[in-house]
Amino acid sequence: MSGKREQWASGHGFVLATIGAAVGLGNIWRFSYVAGENGGGAFLIIYLLCVVFVGASIVFAEMALGRQASGDAVAAFENSSPGSRWRYAGWVGVIGSFLILSYYSVIAGWALKYLVGGLTGILWLAAGEGFGGYFNRFISNPGEPVAWQMAMLAATMFVVAGGVQRGIEAINRILMPLLALFVVGLAAYAATLPGSGAGWRFLFVPDWSVLLQREVYIAALGQAFFSLGVGMAVFITYASYMTRETRIPLFGSAIIVGDTLFAIVAGLAIFPAVFAFGMNPEAGPQLAFITLPQMFLAMPGGEFVGPLFFALLVAAALTSMISLLEVPVASVVHRTRLNRWGATTVIGVAVFAVGIPSAMSFGLLSGIQISGRGLLDFIDQTVSNYVLPLAGILICVYVGWRWDRSTALSAADLAGKSVGLIWLWLLRLVAPAMILLILFDSTGAL
Repeated sequence: MSGKREQWASGHGFVLATIGAAVGLGNIWRFSYVAGENGGGAFLIIYLLCVVFVGASIVFAEMALGRQASGDAVAAFENSSPGSRWRYAGWVGVIGSFLILSYYSVIAGWALKYLVGGLTGILWLAAGEGFGGYFNRFISNPGEPVAWQMAMLAATMFVVAGGVQRGIEAINRILMPLLALFVVGLAAYAATLPGSGAGWRFLFVPDWSVLLQREVYIAALGQAFFSLGVGMAVFITYASYMTRETRIPLFGSAIIVGDTLFAIVAGLAIFPAVFAFGMNPEAGPQLAFITLPQMFLAMPGGEFVGPLFFALLVAAALTSMISLLEVPVASVVHRTRLNRWGATTVIGVAVFAVGIPSAMSFGLLSGIQISGRGLLDFIDQTVSNYVLPLAGILICVYVGWRWDRSTALSAADLAGKSVGLIWLWLLRLVAPAMILLILFDSTGAL
């Protein structure tokens, strides 16, 4: 490892950067359509319980592991268990982040395409052919999705190459307040639309019959994992830049609350408008790129609101992409003689190359199916349903059982606190059991 390891300039900067890592397409695009497909209010209750009792326990464990080691995701295991095979657990998170970024950058490129289209007016001209046709024509184009993917990756590489304080922390100090203003402003505007109350009721008034549906629990747990970024080694890597004075319970709780509130407010920006214009809240992944443009075109001031929404998507995607790229970059810097610029270039180019098949999976490579799925969907499902749950279980076992009780509680700043034992047993028993549900459901065992 070359040189002195970087640190965050302040706890405030760390919180903003880490909330930025968690807040992304999962909070805006994915949360809205998953909640829409799973009953709204009842899903929200289960989702919040999953965040509190499963997601939070693993977030605290990842932060404790990262700060304790003051190294990259692999070094976090190597330093506390030298010579053991636990180092491979770190590589699971690194590989997961790399693979997620390869297809996440493709979807982020779609958002950038729509932002530019909304600002130039090209998007609104497509209303004649229908936004479904516009979207399908775009993603099936042999070169366009690749170009927009490259644009988002280039921006991400530029920030990460700048370092922890001057790159990652600096951009999040700008983007996160803007994101908060964007999403609150859109939610306030949506609340003024006639009929928007139906959207509020959908999100906050539970249909209790939904609680009898097993798939809702699986969807809520999966969304909690995806939204928080559990298992991606992001919290391990970001926490490795923390000072010893940074209190994990305080800052970890702030990050979890900030991420969760962002998802809920994003839902308040989308569902009231969806109901106000008679759209379908169960529109699925196409909600952001087909359903919402139709709605923006119909609403007063929609040609201004539309670009604002896609700017929100792009900014949120960028903050998450930065954290996903930082995970493998930190590992390369730690293990090679490459400086940060060199490591960022190597990893960024590799991510771009691996992501090209995903970008072309709806066009030239649409005929390639694996287990009945296109390439992008296959990689997404594989990482979300297998790699991330595996990484999550390894974290639970390592911090919860490999470390002794006093080491784990001390590393998480919970020694001598009654809540510490609750956290430890959630980590040891509840979180692994819930993660196994995802794995069993993914394999069709349930």
